Amino acid sequence: MTRKVLFWLGITIILFAVLTPFLWIYLTMFKSHGDIYVMGLSKFFVFEPTLANFKRVFTSTTFLLEIRNTAIICVASTALVMAFSLPAAYSFARWNTGGGHLLFITISTRMFPPALAAIPFYIVFSKLGLVDTHIGLTLLFIYFNMSFATFLLFGFFREIPVELEQAARVDGYGGFGIFWKIIFPLIKPGAAITAVFCLVWAWNEFFFASLFTRINARVVSLSMPIWHGGGAGVEWGPMMVVFGLSLLPTLLAAWFMQRYIVRGLTFGAVKG
Repeated sequence: MTRKVLFWLGITIILFAVLTPFLWIYLTMFKSHGDIYVMGLSKFFVFEPTLANFKRVFTSTTFLLEIRNTAIICVASTALVMAFSLPAAYSFARWNTGGGHLLFITISTRMFPPALAAIPFYIVFSKLGLVDTHIGLTLLFIYFNMSFATFLLFGFFREIPVELEQAARVDGYGGFGIFWKIIFPLIKPGAAITAVFCLVWAWNEFFFASLFTRINARVVSLSMPIWHGGGAGVEWGPMMVVFGLSLLPTLLAAWFMQRYIVRGLTFGAVKG
């Protein structure tokens, strides 16, 4: 009995710690400037809702353009990363392409600090006219996510028995048929969690977005700093609107794919 009480107490504390910041964000979105600074638990929940913060964000900034740019760049880069990393990881897992050296080279692109690649990338992109373009930022996100996705999918492919493919060949399936009809359905949970990780990383990326965009390809991660500082101090209301709306796409993506994510996190965990 005591153990059960402690278990649920621990769960309650964890949920409180995790959910309280989200509750504060989404309540602050609808508070006036005066209500935000009023102390007291009752005022935390009881206040007069207002849409003034939304109006200010939508009329005085390019937030909607940034949301659109972010969606285009993140979806395009994630789709292309998955399109290339799935066959690459399958090749590494089944045929040891490159004798292990090529896989190491692929992974090594994530071993150095991103800032180390910023200057050469900027010089090349400037000469090619890719600075402040959707294509330029998409290519950057593909470069940095490709190695991560390939390595993660490599582990998932290794968990699938080779005997399944051998049996499929006996039944007359070719190479593409085996991958698409036999292997891919089994790897869906792993592919889903890889895609979510890549999407979330691209959506939240700030360093390269701040260096390689100006106006045309500006993304949502650059919206929050403009509400911080200045003579008026931190403007919490508009900042929470930007923050709260920016969180929604990744939260919804994780919610709709949670079935695959749970299966992907436990993929290959049980042997028997």
